[in-house]
Amino acid sequence: MADRNALAEFLRTRRNRLRPSDVGLPDGSNRRLPGLRRQEVAQLAGISVDYYIRIEQARGAKPSRQVLTALARAMMMTADERDYLFRMGGEHPPTVAGPDRTVPRSVRIMLDTLGSPAYVVDASYEILAWNRSAIPFIGDLDATPQHERNMVRWMFSQPTDHPRLSEPDTLNFLRSTVADLRVAYARYPGNPELARLITELLGTAPHFAAMWNSHDVEVRRAHHKRIDHPDLGVVEFECQVLHVADTDQRMIVYCATPGTRTAEVFRDLASLTAEPR
Repeated sequence: MADRNALAEFLRTRRNRLRPSDVGLPDGSNRRLPGLRRQEVAQLAGISVDYYIRIEQARGAKPSRQVLTALARAMMMTADERDYLFRMGGEHPPTVAGPDRTVPRSVRIMLDTLGSPAYVVDASYEILAWNRSAIPFIGDLDATPQHERNMVRWMFSQPTDHPRLSEPDTLNFLRSTVADLRVAYARYPGNPELARLITELLGTAPHFAAMWNSHDVEVRRAHHKRIDHPDLGVVEFECQVLHVADTDQRMIVYCATPGTRTAEVFRDLASLTAEPR
């Protein structure tokens, strides 16, 4: 349901926070008040000044999706601001075409400076970036095409009689991953790559099909992991999931308890510092 008064107030505050130079207009010297004028917003959005004034005064017809989209673009709103604008206007926020795969520079710096194995995945579990310490666990993916770097595909590529698929911890991990993937499937309806991945796994991985058909929905959270690594031996750690703001990406960090053998292993791996991929 639209909240005309909240919509009007929100537009006024956004308009007053923008400078003309922010949107490519001259600042001028005869402005008595900060922010954009109503006619400037209307011009940038491609609507009439009278119509925009009525919206800001909570009068007239409810703005259409096209008008809300134009206003969000004209005022350079963030994704969160745009979604709020749509909701106050009585509309569902626009859907996003697909998971964001551009890793922020600051996140790459974090990968390079962390003393633990870490990597970044998008909402469909494509591995986008990783540090040197993570290579013993996920492999060196430089020579692997991007579309073959999917964690979910790897996890369900094992034969159905693989011993690990009967371990409670492994099954819980797989269930939470599939439940999180269903969240992404709802968030990006019609995304062809995500749809292809799910269709493929439904046809090739019975365990995936059974978990998918349970319709569990759960955003991925931290979990405990124990791995008998062929080169590193047994390591135990907390697999922490850090959500990267505005990208729907996750940084997965392996956190060892201080003073344990695993912590020593991670320190040794960190000494092989290299640029993150």
